Amino acid sequence: MSRAFTRDGQEGEDAHVLPERPVSTERNFVTARGLALIEADLRQARNAFAAAEAAGDRIAMGNASRDIRYWAARRASAELVEPAATAAGIRFGMAVTLAYADGQEKTWRIVGEDEAEAAVGRISHLAPLARALFGKEIGEEVKVGPQSAEIVGIDAKPES
Repeated sequence: MSRAFTRDGQEGEDAHVLPERPVSTERNFVTARGLALIEADLRQARNAFAAAEAAGDRIAMGNASRDIRYWAARRASAELVEPAATAAGIRFGMAVTLAYADGQEKTWRIVGEDEAEAAVGRISHLAPLARALFGKEIGEEVKVGPQSAEIVGIDAKPES
């Protein structure tokens, strides 16, 4: 008899449990907003586990457990960093407005890995653009890849 018929469907259930989420080995710098998002995601994962447990859904419990492990690790390693308003040069947490050669301007906020979302102007502090911006001042030029841009604004105020 084939092994497929001897395990009572357990292999099928295991196939629906998601693999572990890799936890970055980089320092986990977070903004106040980023820390709040991590804590909200951890609460959501714990609530999902409780709901799955109440429903007896082992697959959902496994997936929620995976998320709990990930967000708990991210919370444990989180280092809250708030930019000093008087700091010289661009730092983590700051918003930077760049003027590109084609006349367009774009503002980028340098944030933690879990908070990054380029479509809305948030880039990870590990991104090549963020690394190129660190320490620079208004009026300086930054080049990443084929594009270059002038720094025309720096805002150290936290995101609201």
